Amino acid sequence: MADSIINPAAAAGAYAATAKTGISGAAKGEGMPSFGEVMKDTIASSINTLHRGETMSAKAVTGDATLPDVVQAVNAAELTLSTVVAVRDRLINAYTEIMRMQV
Repeated sequence: MADSIINPAAAAGAYAATAKTGISGAAKGEGMPSFGEVMKDTIASSINTLHRGETMSAKAVTGDATLPDVVQAVNAAELTLSTVVAVRDRLINAYTEIMRMQV
């Protein structure tokens, strides 16, 4: 379970690599996944994280999981849910702004 902890340095490196790829490869469309594919993968990953949190909570009740594993899984699920809600709110705000535009 230790691999699901986010390392800030690794996240920054991944962001920088994505930014470089986006600048050079996005305009050409070389091997880049579509927006729909990225969203599908992200949503699937979010659902898996939430399920893992539920599973670990159930295992804690039966005594099959250690407390640190349960806390880590529940914290990851909470962070994922907060992120999904924030993205949803941003998408709704963007949609309402587009709908306000005059054509």
